[in-house]
Amino acid sequence: MNNSMSHLDWAIIAAYLLVVVGIGVFAGFRRSKSAGSGGQYFLADNSLKWPVIGLAMFAANISTVHLVSLAQSAYTSGLLNGNFEWMAGFTLILLSLFFAPLYLRAKVPTLPDYLERRYNRNCRDALSFVSLISAIVIHIGVALFTAAAVLCFIFGISETQTILGINALMFFIIVLGVLTGIYTVVGGLLAVVWTESIQTVLLLIGAICITVAGYHAVGGWEALNHLLNTQPHPLLGKEGGAELSTKSFLHMLHVSGDNTVVGNIPWYSVLLGYPVIGIWYWCCDQTIVQRVLAAKDEKHARLGPLFCAFLKILPVFFFVLPGVLCVALVQKSYFGTEVVNGVTQAIGPLASKDTYAFMLTHLLPVGLKGLVVAAMLAAAMQTCSAALNSAATLFAYDIWKRWRPSTADRSLVSVGRWTTVVATILAIVLSPLFGHYDTIFQGLNTLICYIAPPITAVFLVGVFWKKAGGRAAFITMVFGGLLGAACFLLGFFKDKIASKEAIVASPVLNFIYNTCLADFMLASFGLFCICVTVQVIASLALREPLKAGAETLIWENWTAPLRVKCGSGWSDYRFMSALVLIIFVTLYFIFR
Repeated sequence: MNNSMSHLDWAIIAAYLLVVVGIGVFAGFRRSKSAGSGGQYFLADNSLKWPVIGLAMFAANISTVHLVSLAQSAYTSGLLNGNFEWMAGFTLILLSLFFAPLYLRAKVPTLPDYLERRYNRNCRDALSFVSLISAIVIHIGVALFTAAAVLCFIFGISETQTILGINALMFFIIVLGVLTGIYTVVGGLLAVVWTESIQTVLLLIGAICITVAGYHAVGGWEALNHLLNTQPHPLLGKEGGAELSTKSFLHMLHVSGDNTVVGNIPWYSVLLGYPVIGIWYWCCDQTIVQRVLAAKDEKHARLGPLFCAFLKILPVFFFVLPGVLCVALVQKSYFGTEVVNGVTQAIGPLASKDTYAFMLTHLLPVGLKGLVVAAMLAAAMQTCSAALNSAATLFAYDIWKRWRPSTADRSLVSVGRWTTVVATILAIVLSPLFGHYDTIFQGLNTLICYIAPPITAVFLVGVFWKKAGGRAAFITMVFGGLLGAACFLLGFFKDKIASKEAIVASPVLNFIYNTCLADFMLASFGLFCICVTVQVIASLALREPLKAGAETLIWENWTAPLRVKCGSGWSDYRFMSALVLIIFVTLYFIFR
């Protein structure tokens, strides 16, 4: 197998970039009949149906981080991090049942606008700020950084090498950012969902090709299971601890203290911590939920997330499993052997971070390599385009419109376009910060765990409790945000704050790092509990009447959403929610 990129591969990549940008630009010209309409630019004129909503939500979530980091984590942890994919199914049910109907009834263009109608203007401003930061850093920055790093590896270019006088890593970040910005600026959300739908198909084709090739090479499920249970881990002694093993690689749930995998997350941490970050990400984050806000009606707003939930079954098999297959192939010496320092060893990735790129270059033939690289570019660009449009919507409606209420729709679209340009530049500048972490996936989830708790608390309490007041909600968001930021900074600068020995010697530092911040998922759950407590106490202490017009934004009780008739048969959201629940519970039982 030729491990290098051919001229055909380069041609496929170039053709792909031209086609995607061209489609995005065409989408922008297609809506010229009603040019200048903010509803069309930001919310696709509220015309999206459930298949497009579900596919676009899935596409906005998937990025090169999934292709690379999930395979990387699987190489040293098996299916463990697949929990972040399958647990999403449960939170998408919550979006369909409890959140989507209220958002659509409120007829809001952004989630901060919803918070203002439920609480007050201060809550809206707080969420706008957090949403802008998350869109630029979490969604755009991490995607650009990952894609650029992988391209450097695949093309055999050192990240420190210069291209046109620019650092290679930064060069690829700039190219991807500029190309994505072009069709997002021109086409708005319509361009985003069009290109997302196309790129998601290409992304899945690329991931399926890697998985099928690896599965065929390993010899099937029984052969995979046998290799993992009988052979040592290829990186034993290089990464992880002395107990690193592949015997539990096909299990999703692990117990506390399991040192056979790297970065173990106990089952109870997943159960308690994921709902906190999942509800924020899937139910309260503008970048994801904007597709639901653009739904044609309540039926499509409910069914779209459930369709996305079905799609979330796939990443475990096509994004996580390839890392496990790569381990087994190395254990099998499928890629051959080599002599290193007089010792014969199997050829494989020198580090877990190279897993996906290694499989790409060693398993796929010429031409198909270019297709998969194009899929990786698609993943990064679709995530960036989704976040750029959300950032533009947030700034135009929640900041600019507030300062200048009389701004016409045509001018608002121009503001959104300039926001896209500025957000792209900021993301390009900030994206290299993710090089601080051992894995990008680790850094991404750590950051989310400290951002999510106050927002999840304010939305959940506000949706179900009429006594939740606006002042209490704002206090919760500010206090929770500052506490989360403090936890993040303590973790980010841990090595500069104190050595391992100093941490153990200090009762305070030992409590902070080895108890409070030892498990970022449990830390997120703990912050959430603190935020809920603060909001309840503050609401009772600072009593205020329910805001006028907010009655329709609160459920009487948790069964109220289930009594709303919307669709029938297979299109009944209650039936589909039950089906999604049964499927994911069954999957967890099989892979427990």
